[in-house]
Amino acid sequence: MHESSIAVRLVEAALEAAPAASIRAVTVRVGELSGVAPEALHFAFDVARQGTPLERAALHIETSAVAVYCPACGSERATRLPELFRCPVCGRFPCDLVRGRELDLISLEVEEP
Repeated sequence: MHESSIAVRLVEAALEAAPAASIRAVTVRVGELSGVAPEALHFAFDVARQGTPLERAALHIETSAVAVYCPACGSERATRLPELFRCPVCGRFPCDLVRGRELDLISLEVEEP
């Protein structure tokens, strides 16, 4: 379960970004192709935050849909499997993946002391 190491790193990154603040929530963006299971990340975050200043912090997960860019017609569109690398506009194959693999720390909700 690699979500455990991701959760530990999220806690560390939050504490590095706001060491003197009381962190109330952490928001991350998870792409559909990132390989991260949101339910598992929630569970792992609950474990990783124990005994830290984030003990009461919530984890909010935004999912990011897969999108491709077609160099042939210049369109960027969301797409679904199994048509992942086929342009939804002109049908060209393959297209360039532009979204869907990300795993980003988006924001921290803090309460200043």
